[in-house]
Amino acid sequence: MAEIIIIMAKKETKDNLKLEAFPEEVAENGVKIYGETSYENQMAVLSHYLHQNHEEVDEKKKEEIIAAIREFLSRKKFKQNKDEDLTDEQIWMTAESPLEYNLFDDFFKVPFPTPKNPRFTFIDLFAGIGGFRIAFQNLGGKCVYSSEFDAKAQESYLANYGEMPFGDITKESTKSFIPQQFDILCGGFPCQAFSLAGRRLGFKDETRGTLFFEIEAILRKHQPKAFFLENVKGLAIHDKGRTLKTILEHLDDAGYDVVPPQILNAMDYGVPQHRERIYIIGFRKDLGIDVTDFHYPKPTTTGDNRPKFRDVMEKKVPSVKYYLSTVYVETLKRHRARHEAAGHGFGYEIIDKDGVANAIVVGGMGRERNLIIDKRLKDFTPVTNIKGEVNRDGIRRMTPREWARLQGFPDEFKIVVADASAYKQFGNSVAIPAIQATAEKELQILGLI
Repeated sequence: MAEIIIIMAKKETKDNLKLEAFPEEVAENGVKIYGETSYENQMAVLSHYLHQNHEEVDEKKKEEIIAAIREFLSRKKFKQNKDEDLTDEQIWMTAESPLEYNLFDDFFKVPFPTPKNPRFTFIDLFAGIGGFRIAFQNLGGKCVYSSEFDAKAQESYLANYGEMPFGDITKESTKSFIPQQFDILCGGFPCQAFSLAGRRLGFKDETRGTLFFEIEAILRKHQPKAFFLENVKGLAIHDKGRTLKTILEHLDDAGYDVVPPQILNAMDYGVPQHRERIYIIGFRKDLGIDVTDFHYPKPTTTGDNRPKFRDVMEKKVPSVKYYLSTVYVETLKRHRARHEAAGHGFGYEIIDKDGVANAIVVGGMGRERNLIIDKRLKDFTPVTNIKGEVNRDGIRRMTPREWARLQGFPDEFKIVVADASAYKQFGNSVAIPAIQATAEKELQILGLI
């Protein structure tokens, strides 16, 4: 029976489903479909199993995996020689040994595959596009579970790691796929509720602030050796420090000794971006680790040694679409003039190419405060509908690839979404070099590297 399946699989290699173009489920009224029966959830079930196939599963999960493979094969227009349906037994044979069949090649031929001989395991919560994952994989770790609610971020994650993150972490069905044992919990939990630029509702924000308690629940249930959490700088001072104090108390009560949180700046660790974020590290109490022995990493780049924006700048002339129109430039100038007259410091900013960028953040402000002058453009013919004409001063936005580099993403990282989504994803991401430098210290104390 296995031989038959291998033959059939070989016939289908020219029709592989490209992971970066996986179909989305949309109802007749145009509303996106989520939930346990969605294709995204089935892809999460399938891709997680393919990468963790050494683990035993119960009958319920086995049925879910078989159903996911059936749906996957139907979307690949998979057919047997005699147009017969594959039996559950045949499907399960392919799932038990995925690398022996080329039905699932696309899940493994990705820019950032799972290490073959991992030194430790971790889970990636509120995963975004996998900044934590790259940092921990670079240190020899294996991600055994990922969760991310945003559909476009899921798309990017799948294309780069061969794994579809599970969706809504507040659902028990989503959490049920977390392995019982793993070493580190990673999470850049949602920061909008604590941001200096937001409404700063904190735990009063029922849809975002309270997601921290999902992390607490997972820590209590699975008791990993340690955790690594990241958030915006504003968390440290929100509600006069009471919000952070509450978080630390809950982590302590969950069974962890917490290192005093510290704010690190990404520009001190190899990227030309002024980005301050608070890091929270904790170790399970029964390990007997003295948190005073943990030291956050010292800056690796300072002064003249610090990278400049020029180092991450596009080598080729970017598309004219990134250059601002004359009308838009005048609008930005008027906007800044109004704020300056009112004594505010808001408004667009042009970055010195021999300096560092401002923090890249979601929304227009993140792009407008990181404009550059690039006078290499020769053809000013617009490729999009604009008012006025393309400015002749060389003022342009940074490109999504430049934003990726500002966060430490290698150029191998696939950008498979439209620019608007790409800016959002990189703006929401962690800065990989700073995460990796800190994680290395944490893993050394644990004896995992």
